[in-house]
Amino acid sequence: MPSLIGIGLGLAVCILATMIGLDRDRAFYPTITIVIASYYALFAIMGRSVHALATESIAIAAFLLISIVGFKKNLWLIVGALCAHGVFDFLHDSLIADPGVPAWWPAFCLTFDWVAGAYLATLIARQRVIARA
Repeated sequence: MPSLIGIGLGLAVCILATMIGLDRDRAFYPTITIVIASYYALFAIMGRSVHALATESIAIAAFLLISIVGFKKNLWLIVGALCAHGVFDFLHDSLIADPGVPAWWPAFCLTFDWVAGAYLATLIARQRVIARA
């Protein structure tokens, strides 16, 4: 069920962003990527784990850096970052012990990430969004 909700919500967010024009701005998908990555810090705080917060912060910093470079240079990096974050979600439990992460989150976030990445790739391929800054 979390995967289905991730797919549905991913499509809803992306389609709505297109319908109202939010994704005409190059900053939209990089911002989404930063927000998605930052949720793991929230979970570490909710789980009251300083170690998890420190470890999650390293991953968050990596996605933040990729998001900035992708925004400044080429949105294909954001497509890659969204898809990579989905892989991170899949592997998260084996990489980082974060007691605050809900059991359903990795499946939900993985599918949301991949839908958003695929949607952005489609926008770029159809030249509805310009990839290069």
